[in-house]
Amino acid sequence: MADHSSARGAPAAKGSAPPRKTSFLNDQRVRGVLYQILTIGAVVAVGWYLVHNTLTNLAARDIATGFGFLDREAGFDISESVIEYSPADTYGRVLLAGLLNTLKVSIIGIVLATLIGTIIGIARLSNNWLVAKLSSVYVEAMRNVPLLLQLFFWYAIIGVALPHPREALEPVEGWFLSNRGFRFPYPVWETGWTLAVIGLVLAAVITWWLNKRAARIQGETGRRPNVLIPGIALFIGLPVILWALGGAPTAIDVPEMAGFNFRGGASVSPEFAALLLGLTLYTAAFIAEIVRGGILSVHYGQTEAAVALGLKRGLVMRLVLLPQALRVIIPPLTSQYLNLTKNSSLAIAIGYPDLVATANTSINQTGQAVEGVAIIMATYLTVSLSISAFMNWYNSYIALRGGRS
Repeated sequence: MADHSSARGAPAAKGSAPPRKTSFLNDQRVRGVLYQILTIGAVVAVGWYLVHNTLTNLAARDIATGFGFLDREAGFDISESVIEYSPADTYGRVLLAGLLNTLKVSIIGIVLATLIGTIIGIARLSNNWLVAKLSSVYVEAMRNVPLLLQLFFWYAIIGVALPHPREALEPVEGWFLSNRGFRFPYPVWETGWTLAVIGLVLAAVITWWLNKRAARIQGETGRRPNVLIPGIALFIGLPVILWALGGAPTAIDVPEMAGFNFRGGASVSPEFAALLLGLTLYTAAFIAEIVRGGILSVHYGQTEAAVALGLKRGLVMRLVLLPQALRVIIPPLTSQYLNLTKNSSLAIAIGYPDLVATANTSINQTGQAVEGVAIIMATYLTVSLSISAFMNWYNSYIALRGGRS
């Protein structure tokens, strides 16, 4: 066998070409960094050009720029608001009111769409032929009709099918349903009610901690402490105790007829109801398919094993299939939550005063379209990134739990 080591160590033969020096541009890492620098520079240059060109054109047309208009009096009213608002307030406050209206319908819509979508998704897998077919019809109908048309449909139904306020339906005394919305008695808000809400939040946090503790004890000893009874006691006892400490207020604001509409109590406007119905039912159809696909991704052997252990079908779904399906369900579910939040901007079509509607009116009055659109874009971007961050954290949490089990 030839001695290759001596050959490698031998000097190069006389007359052979010297080794080439490698240029730093041939280094893949150097090229990667260089391309990133060039890309960032191009983006910054294009951004600077657009901003400079926009400001130059606005100055040439004598159009004011900046966000100073947010401190000026708005001078227009909106039909409903989570916070107190009047036309004498600033543009900044009316935009905040619009944002809170958007968040209100989005949060409630996400919760309801998740519940309805989960039920429909499970129903599509039912052994009952009628239940499965009706669920399929719902999913196909809702997914294939544009959301904007659904909003118009629900708004028209509320306006046409329900009577005028003087002929309002009263299913329960003090509860009125008309084409002006839904009116119902509401507590006169005092310190006691605020403390009661704090008590509910505390009860939820303590019950969650008790659940975690019970799961840990079950893993260590095989026996799970009872959490149901302490949880019920917390949800009833804590709010009542704090409500009593806050003075135990009992005053109730009951709606009554005044002129051509109701006065007093709490209300759900037709615009809010139509928007919530449209967003919820439309998004629930997509969530149903996500849930169905997630459940089908779990091997059928899991179901057979659970049934063999004597678990009922409901417990198999709740304790075996859904926990495993969550790892498949969460990522596309996040996209549906984002879609619902962004689709709420269609509220302007039926007159619900969301962020887009209030910003649009502000733009028309001030003429500062660039700033107004920038506020809308930045707000939706922030809300969407917040939802994504939370759902990504929850997805990682689920994955980590699965890895440890």
